[in-house]
Amino acid sequence: MTDDARQTLLQRAEEDRVAFVNLQFSDVLGMAKTVTIPVDELEDALDHGVWFDGSAIEGFARSVESDMYLVPDLATYALVPWEQHDDLATARMICNIYTPDGRPFGGDPRHILASVSRQAADLGFSFHVAPELEFFLFKLDGDGRASHLPQDYAGYFDVSTDQATLIRRQMVRALQRFGIVVEAAHHEVAAGQHEIDLRHAEALQAADQTVTARLTLKAIAQFNGLYATFMPKPVAGVNGSGMHLHQSLFDLVTGQNVFADPNDAYGLSATARHFIAGLLEHARGMCAILAPLVNSYKRLVPGFEAPVHISWGRTNRSALVRVPSITTGRHQSTRIELRCPDPSCNPYLAYAVMLAAGLDGIKRKLPLREAAEEDLFHVDPRARGLQTLPASLGDALDAMRQNTLIQQALGPIVYERFVEARQLEWDNYRSFVSEWELSRYLGVF
Repeated sequence: MTDDARQTLLQRAEEDRVAFVNLQFSDVLGMAKTVTIPVDELEDALDHGVWFDGSAIEGFARSVESDMYLVPDLATYALVPWEQHDDLATARMICNIYTPDGRPFGGDPRHILASVSRQAADLGFSFHVAPELEFFLFKLDGDGRASHLPQDYAGYFDVSTDQATLIRRQMVRALQRFGIVVEAAHHEVAAGQHEIDLRHAEALQAADQTVTARLTLKAIAQFNGLYATFMPKPVAGVNGSGMHLHQSLFDLVTGQNVFADPNDAYGLSATARHFIAGLLEHARGMCAILAPLVNSYKRLVPGFEAPVHISWGRTNRSALVRVPSITTGRHQSTRIELRCPDPSCNPYLAYAVMLAAGLDGIKRKLPLREAAEEDLFHVDPRARGLQTLPASLGDALDAMRQNTLIQQALGPIVYERFVEARQLEWDNYRSFVSEWELSRYLGVF
């Protein structure tokens, strides 16, 4: 941090009449955490960081190694749109986490993504991601808690029955005030389900924006007397909420999209094909990161536009990796879309493992099998030699335990703490007796 940059930020905070600064970071599971300081303490925070107890944060540290400090990233300064009162504002800055000896904390998800991004940079690439965030808006019950009643009963792209049009516009405006570019917003397939698509950005910035978007959508929903949920499958029998991730690599020197080849049938370069092959190779091993909840695997079932088979194609929306069509002459827009992630994931870790998998495909020049363009829900995948994604969180954790590349990308601290937390969740779920089981078996056996 240069003195000029530091002084510029302090002056900007003064001009914005900032009273408080939220210092934001994420735990291993992707939950946003905040330490709030008065603006009078901002200069000291920029110079020396802000200490906190890491032992209280999910997956961070044990009590014997608890002391850590936050270092704000100046580029993430923004005013919080819904926290401006009496002409005074609250600002937000996203932080990196350091240990007492001044080294980056190995359990910081933001550090993990930055590390893998540097590996891409060493190969001459910049990794860009564009998330499509799907979510449900539910009404609140009499106690102010989320109910299962959707806010409307509209369908895909509906207008006349879509009661959340103005709410989505409020969400978009709030995101824009954070500096986030929104490409589209619309009603999704299920009642009460919506989607907001963000413009592609470099991976670390895209992950920051994804976390910010989730917080923003929840806040705007709350101000409208609703609850926004990113639970992957909150309603049985209808489409779940995914977070399709569009990905591309750009040459750091020329700025050109290295995935593009106009002469290829799919518009893909050899680099892009190796990258896809890497994603398919490690799909099972990284699935626990991309779809991290017990509930995630109730979305990844046939019949609801979510992928099950490890395959790729263009027109096939049942494929795991899809190659979106682009306008003729706009080769810079060439990208691939991974369709298994859902919005409950930790975006820093999700983007890190995707990049690690793709780079492995490039380094090893993994061959890409033939595209599968038929509806895979109506064919025998064994006849095509296709593997399937894990069918449960337990299966996904087992697959990750067998994948050394994903473990190395996460680092030992994040890998150990993530598996520990998710295994506990899986064990708790397996031992729980649900209402479905009681209804199904109690009166029969």
